[in-house]
Amino acid sequence: MKDWRTMEPWNKIWIIFISISIILLNIKSSAACNPAEYRIGVECCPMCSPGNRVNKHCTEYTSTSCVPCIGSTYLDEPNGLTACTPCTHCDPGFGLMVKHPCRPSSDTVCEPLEGFYCIDPNKDGCKSAQRHSICKPGQYIRQKGSPSTDTVCVDCTGDTYSDGSFTSCQPHTQCDLKLQEMKPGTPWSDSECGHESSPHLAAIFITIFIIISTMIGGTIYYLKRKKSGKTLRRCCRNYLDCLQINFYYPALCLFCRTILRTLSTGHPIILIYFV
Repeated sequence: MKDWRTMEPWNKIWIIFISISIILLNIKSSAACNPAEYRIGVECCPMCSPGNRVNKHCTEYTSTSCVPCIGSTYLDEPNGLTACTPCTHCDPGFGLMVKHPCRPSSDTVCEPLEGFYCIDPNKDGCKSAQRHSICKPGQYIRQKGSPSTDTVCVDCTGDTYSDGSFTSCQPHTQCDLKLQEMKPGTPWSDSECGHESSPHLAAIFITIFIIISTMIGGTIYYLKRKKSGKTLRRCCRNYLDCLQINFYYPALCLFCRTILRTLSTGHPIILIYFV
């Protein structure tokens, strides 16, 4: 390499020019762009406004070319991006519904479904929600659930109860002097009052029922026996009269004799008495 002192003047000028250019380029590339610009190479290009994306980057002689976001896409800030961001989907499977629909300049805003509360909030809405807790029997609702908080349940204590739907524990019913406590109260149910059934009274009713049933049964049986006895006596009397009148022709009394035989099987005592 030639010594600087022996170098031709024009070569010295050329080297100095190249060095200065490189230094200037490094300074320009390392300099920060304005807040409303983005860097492409050595150029600071103007950003696209919200709802738009970059179609063509700027050059030394042209500005940035922007186009609107279309379809279910958006960009909510000034940007130097060449693609828009897909809109968020409010998934009912995550307990969400649409609060504000997606626009080119803003994303979809989701909120919890009715009966749900948010467990993963974001800037303006919610990413995921969970169903409100349900208070169990024996608990009351101290604080109802909201879109941002869960239901608060508290156990009932002492002589109080709740079926899980009350906003406060209710006192157990106190039975008055005329009523007896049939079922004691629990933390989840009220006490029950009623009239006590006397075991002596029940025994009396049963005894009266048995006596009346026996009397009715005996009366029916007696009437049937009495009717059968009258029929037998009438038949026997007619048969004896028939034999006296038709002593030599007993076959004429066949009908009466047949009846007598039939009845004698079931009524031997009456038969012996009358025969």
